[in-house]
Amino acid sequence: MKLEVDQLVKRYGGTTALDSLTLRVADARVLALIGPSGGGKSTLLRVLGGLETPDSGTVMVNSRPLPAGEVGLIPYRRRNGFLFQQFNLFPHLTALENIALPLEKAHGLDRGAARDTASAALGRFGLSSHAHKLPAQLSGGQQQRVGIARAVAHQPEVLFLDEPTSALDPEMTAEVLELVQELAEAGQHIVLSTHEMGFAREVADEVAFIADGRVAEHAPPARFFNEPASPDSSRFLSRVMRW
Repeated sequence: MKLEVDQLVKRYGGTTALDSLTLRVADARVLALIGPSGGGKSTLLRVLGGLETPDSGTVMVNSRPLPAGEVGLIPYRRRNGFLFQQFNLFPHLTALENIALPLEKAHGLDRGAARDTASAALGRFGLSSHAHKLPAQLSGGQQQRVGIARAVAHQPEVLFLDEPTSALDPEMTAEVLELVQELAEAGQHIVLSTHEMGFAREVADEVAFIADGRVAEHAPPARFFNEPASPDSSRFLSRVMRW
């Protein structure tokens, strides 16, 4: 996976979420975005995933420019996958239907092929026995696994994960992180924002520390966690790695 982000600006009213952010990743399987809450991680992820349009700046994903308008962004979103913090499953649909519906409506599969693909995705993540349950009948970890299955069922080029464990307890967090690690080891390209420092250190190829809407530091995890170059990174790690 190759990313080139240059002078990216995103504002919400009077708040500048991304402030001339620049980031270049030459070759990575997993990029972890870390940093303080409100620093711009999720906004950057949503821009990279095509869910937000920047006010200025340029983005290249795998040597292709991010489309500028909604017409171009629709096929870009279809080509990739996005997983939200709060699962965002349709409450009135079963686990199987939550995966099959986007395959029909967004990716053009017929109903039978969509259900077969959805069933295979559930089986891949150990959820076959839960296929006909509604989200309310699933645990938080199971709901997030269904969300991941939905995001990867169409074999996305890049999978964008926005703090995928933020709503989970420790046991469910470990379950979901193991699943993400399995996807990465299978070759899936992933960009994720996370507060799980141990996971970022173990699984990521590159770590970008985002604060105040900018990339304060970008390095391989071994160097970033052992010898942070930025004072902001050092202060952040001294707090979050203390306990």
